[in-house]
Formats: sequence, structure tokens, C-alpha cells
Amino acid sequence: MLRQAGAMSCYCRLFVPGGTWFFTVRLADRQSDLLLREVGLLRDCVATAKARWPFDIDAAVILPDHLHMIWTLPEGDADFPKRWRLIKSTFSRHQPPPGLPRDSQLRKGEKGIWQRRFWEHLIRDASDLEAHRRLIHEARVRAGLVPRPDAWPYSSVHRDSRFGGAQPPIGPGFAGQGGSRPTLRAAVSRRA
Repeated sequence: MLRQAGAMSCYCRLFVPGGTWFFTVRLADRQSDLLLREVGLLRDCVATAKARWPFDIDAAVILPDHLHMIWTLPEGDADFPKRWRLIKSTFSRHQPPPGLPRDSQLRKGEKGIWQRRFWEHLIRDASDLEAHRRLIHEARVRAGLVPRPDAWPYSSVHRDSRFGGAQPPIGPGFAGQGGSRPTLRAAVSRRA
């Protein structure tokens, strides 16, 4: 949600403890293939964040200049920004600056590798989860990188196929109506 506060924009995020979220995180240089060249480093950065502040990765795809992920946070925890901050800053520390930093980047201690913000969407129900999983699995085909989702090596589609086409068990839950929070595991099993 974007709210105007005078001349400055105020980005308000919705925080739901234990929620399930879809994210898009982009490099500043939209022509770069840095994420593919440094996919091992990116995986290490995500593993570091998961070790420090646990979360489940329900689905993911890494593309040349951006990535999509669906995360489920632990019960009582809604702080996904600190996890992304750790992932992005750890990745950036291991990269040379892409060029001369702008003054605003110097003031904020940034190298200019990532776009400052990321896009997040709270998963509302099982159909919303399925729609965003489909978006993740089809992203590389829509980008014209491969003819079929399983032809792209940097995707959770391979992990999901090990479960016989069904999604792996995930949870604890998504934002329900009226305070009710059914588990994603239950939602997935109801679809079968």
C-alpha cells in the first residue's frame, strides 16, 4: 500500500505473523544476468538468512535479473524485511560495485546492485497460493528462456516434481477470514 505523507511517499507493509508471502526482488540493472552467474552465492545467502531467522520456501525461481519466491514465516513472526535485508546485503558484500555509486547510495551504504524495494503480496487462500505457484513455475517460459518449466534449472519445480506433481507439505498457514487461519497443508490436501 502506498500512502502520501506530504511530498514523500510512505510505503506501508501488511504484517501477518506466520503468513505466507509472494515476493519479487529485482536487480538494479535489469539487463544483468548476475543472479544466474552467482546463483551459488545467492543460495548461500538465502541459507544464511534461513539459519538465522527460519522460514519455509514454498516455491522459487531465479531469473537473470530478478527472482520470485513464496515464503511462509513461523507462527508469531512477520518480519520478512529483515530476512530480505540480510540476503541482499550479504550478496552485495561479495560483489564488486557495478559502477560509480550515486550520492544517495553512498549515504545509505548501498552498492547499487539491488533495487531498494521489493514487491510482496500476502497469500490469502489456497487458490491465491496456487495462482502464485503457477506464476513462479511459468515465469521462465513467459520470459522466453525455455520452452517448458522443467527445462529451467533454477526453480523449485524440480523439488515439487519429487512429490509426484503434488506440492510439498508447507505451512503453517495463510491469512484467513475473520481471524481463522487454516493451514496450507490442509488446503493442499483438500485439493487432492
